[in-house]
Amino acid sequence: MPEPTNTELIFRARAGDASAWNEIVRRYARLVWAVPRSHRLSPDDAADVCQAAWLALAENLARIERPERLGAWLVTTARREALTVLRLRGRERVVHDLGDVPDDALSPEDTALAGDAGPRLWRAYVTLTDRCREILRLAAFAPDLTFAQVAAAVGVPVNSLGATRGRCLAVLRRRIGVEVAR
Repeated sequence: MPEPTNTELIFRARAGDASAWNEIVRRYARLVWAVPRSHRLSPDDAADVCQAAWLALAENLARIERPERLGAWLVTTARREALTVLRLRGRERVVHDLGDVPDDALSPEDTALAGDAGPRLWRAYVTLTDRCREILRLAAFAPDLTFAQVAAAVGVPVNSLGATRGRCLAVLRRRIGVEVAR
């Protein structure tokens, strides 16, 4: 029996079918979780962001007009919430300030960023387009997501994701090279 489509699941969830809601959560939980973690939020803050995204979906389920874009809707909602958390809680950290933090308090991402190449990488990274940053962020911080999930999250056809990611990486490499030449 084929898996139900997002349209079917949303229709059933609107009617109060808990199994449809559970299937939506099962399909998209990893994707939603990857968004706040890609923003380097703590596990507690990431859990709060995920809860807020699921709550927003529950509150807006009747307004979802394009069920096939549900993954993108959830990613956008989670990203907005993550940015709000960063702004409100002042969690943004400057990479070169990580030297004051004990090594056992650093996440693997922080450890990588604290290295010599980290500042160059992030200076080049912030010059990329929003789409490139999102594709590379998901590739780096949620490598277990499928191409289809990443494509849905960033709103590109799945068959063009590989080429788009390749172009984004090429631009990033060139910009890192320019940074090294400075």
